[in-house]
Amino acid sequence: MIIVRLDRVMADRKMSLNDLAKRTGISTVNLSKLKNGHVRAIRFSTLNAICTELKCQPRDILEFIYDL
Repeated sequence: MIIVRLDRVMADRKMSLNDLAKRTGISTVNLSKLKNGHVRAIRFSTLNAICTELKCQPRDILEFIYDL
């Protein structure tokens, strides 16, 4: 299972969803869906924009938990 930790990284950077949306050009709705884990896929370009703006690695945003 993949867990999205975008909310944690944003909180660490003291950045709101609206600020991230403005800085990345990604809609607030799409970022909200990603943050809440309501997506089935993410484009590399989206991940690149988020990581660039938050100055983080993809592993900071996405966490894999082994399902039994």
